[in-house]
Amino acid sequence: MPEPLLEVSHLKKYFPVKSGLLQRTTGQIKAVDDISITIQPGETFGLVGESGSGKSTVGRTIIRLTDKTDGEIKFKGTNLYDLHDHELRKLRPKMQMIFQDPYSSLNPRIRVGDAIGEALLDHSLVPKDEIRDRVIEVLGSCGLSSYHIDRYPHEFSGGQRQRIGIARALILNPDLIIADEPVSALDVSIQAQIINLFRKLQETAGLTYLFISHDLSVVEHLCSRVGVMYLGSMVEMATRDEMFLRPLHPYTKALLSAVPVPIPRLKRERIILKGDIPSPANPPSGCKFHTRCPFAMAKCKERTPEFRDVGGGHFVACHLEV
Repeated sequence: MPEPLLEVSHLKKYFPVKSGLLQRTTGQIKAVDDISITIQPGETFGLVGESGSGKSTVGRTIIRLTDKTDGEIKFKGTNLYDLHDHELRKLRPKMQMIFQDPYSSLNPRIRVGDAIGEALLDHSLVPKDEIRDRVIEVLGSCGLSSYHIDRYPHEFSGGQRQRIGIARALILNPDLIIADEPVSALDVSIQAQIINLFRKLQETAGLTYLFISHDLSVVEHLCSRVGVMYLGSMVEMATRDEMFLRPLHPYTKALLSAVPVPIPRLKRERIILKGDIPSPANPPSGCKFHTRCPFAMAKCKERTPEFRDVGGGHFVACHLEV
């Protein structure tokens, strides 16, 4: 097996809670609590869960938009947090991120061509007189025309803006793209176009994706492996087919029950979870899901279940699967 492109080991990201006149730290928000992921070159790994589960924080911590609290992140065998600023700067073109809101990630006062090409100029990857041609080439690969280069972000539709976000990530010829909810704000028809674009770019450019989403129907069409997060922790991980055909964790089953099916008579029985997701500042003891789990037992409240392989690379953290 080739060396993994990305290895995340026991990653933790805690945010301090400060209070009082002196703003002393009185607690911690455990946004990411001991996550491990391995992604092979050319793979699309889907990370799913409810809002507030810590998915986006994982992506931002991997790419060092925010610092980790603990754990290790290796990219091509290099520990990212061992790198000095100038060393990280050299590596940044190979790791890019596509954000959920394409409009807020673009400067409304800068033309699209300049927004896409500024990274090439900043990293001195292409001579200045060749940047425009390179931008037009990347825009074309993302389904946009050359005349779009001189327009401003407000002149584009939501789907076009997301294509611009993809073009801005692709311009640096990355190996890894972290896509944070890239289609959640788009209409269904536009979602399909963007998903097809992701597939096409992966085939032509050999890209590797960490695809963060709460929409399991999108993940099913795009990803080869899937990890399910709940309240900062990974509760289940498996190949796409295994996850959708044989989910083991009650939380995963509840998420899958909400996915629409194309044939009405095959409609799944909907599982409605009671209550709200607990606060990451004060997570439940034992299994974090036990406050909402319909199958919770006494030991679920007392002991944290081990995240273990139950066969064929299918991992689950649940006392029911012991």
